Parts: sequence; structure tokens; C-alpha cells
Amino acid sequence: MLDRIAEFLIFGVVPLVVGMLVVPELSVAAEKTLKGEVMYRERIALPPNAVLSVQLADVSLADAPAAVVGERKVAPAGQVPIKFEISFDPQVIRPDMTYALQARITVDDRLLFISNTRHQVDPLSDAPQTIMLKMVTSSEKPAAAPVFGQSWLIEYIDGIGVIAEPQATFRINEAGKAGGSGPCNVYFATAKVDGSTIAISDIGSTFKACAPEIMAEEKALFEALAKAATYHVDAGKLVIADKDDRVILRFNAAS
Repeated sequence: MLDRIAEFLIFGVVPLVVGMLVVPELSVAAEKTLKGEVMYRERIALPPNAVLSVQLADVSLADAPAAVVGERKVAPAGQVPIKFEISFDPQVIRPDMTYALQARITVDDRLLFISNTRHQVDPLSDAPQTIMLKMVTSSEKPAAAPVFGQSWLIEYIDGIGVIAEPQATFRINEAGKAGGSGPCNVYFATAKVDGSTIAISDIGSTFKACAPEIMAEEKALFEALAKAATYHVDAGKLVIADKDDRVILRFNAAS
């Protein structure tokens, strides 16, 4: 009996141990990190809420948008020189492609500094990079948004559909005041427009009561205005979309 137990221990356990030894280890591709700093020449301190964004991008195709390989945001940015590190998968780097670093500093989504020249780089090199930014002057900033100073007539509200009557209006001035006549009440709000982005808040109105279907339209209008994220003006129409790029409001320019 003792001989059989010894035989089992020798020939039963050893193969298990051998089997464990031959299992190969899984290999994981290591990330590559590109390090550097961002500078600008102006002797200007950045606000405490400034944000630095740096991208490593494939800029090989001149007629196509740059493909982002890696990105890093530093918030708050602090003061220059601002250090950054971008991690990326080195396996996506191809020797026949051109790569560059591009950076910008914003405050509340307003552009302050940007890299205006191509900073070409070898992503696989360990050499630290220094990106020099240029201050955005007033002449380079976007002109006043075409949405300002125009009266708009409601055409479509998300959740309701096309609106014919009663006609509601919408208007924004450059001071950030917005409002108009809703399907039932006069309303007012605060609007912030920056480039193609728009945010509408502090919506209030008078307290007139109308038919239930009219009140439903007005409620949908106010809810859609509160969800506004982007806009564009095209062919006399103001189109407002939410954060998911879904059209939630459409207006016609009033004559």
C-alpha cells in the first residue's frame, strides 16, 4: 500500500507541476510616454482656471483632419513652463507617417494661446519637447456670432415637432441677455455664446395660463433651451443642438 501511495505522489503530482511550468506568461505591450513643456513669450500670468491641452497627432494627410494618437489635459494649467506627459500605444506609430504636437491654453473654453506652427516630432524618441505657443489676438478671434441681434421665429421644438401657431420668438444680444415671446408667456434668460457653443441658463417667464397644449409647447421650449450646447446659422435658420449633437430647436430669421 505504501508503495502505491508513493507511486501516486511521484507520477500524479509531478506531471501537474510540469504542466504549470510550461504555461507561457502573457505579454502586455508597454505604453510609451512623450514628455515636454509648453511656453509662451508674453509676460502674462495665466488665470487660475486656465487649461492646457496637448495632442500628439498624425498629420500625414494635408487634406484630412489630424488623427489624435494621444492627448493630455492639465487643469489647472498653473504657470509656464507647464510640464506635460502624453501616454500612447507605440504599436500605432508607423515610420512612413508624420507626427506633430499641437497645444492650446483656454479659459472657460475661450482660446488664449495656441501652437500656430507645426511642431513635428518622432514619437518614439525620448528627447523632451518644448512647444512655443502664440497668444491669440483680437483680430484672430472669431467675429461676433451671427446669432446676435436677430429676432428668430420658432419652427421646431424637440418632443413637440414643427410649430406653426402660436408663433414663439427668440433673441440674444452681445451682453448675454436672451429671451422672447413663448407660445404663452414672455420669457427671459442668460446666454453665453463662444464660437459655435451656446449655453442658456436662468430661464424665467411671466405667469399667464394658456390651453394645456400651448403650455406643453412652452415647457418643451424652455427645456430645450436649457439643453442647448452648440448652434449654427445657415440659410436664414438658427439650429440649436444638445451635447449629443441632436437638433433640439430650429428657428427662422424674422424679417
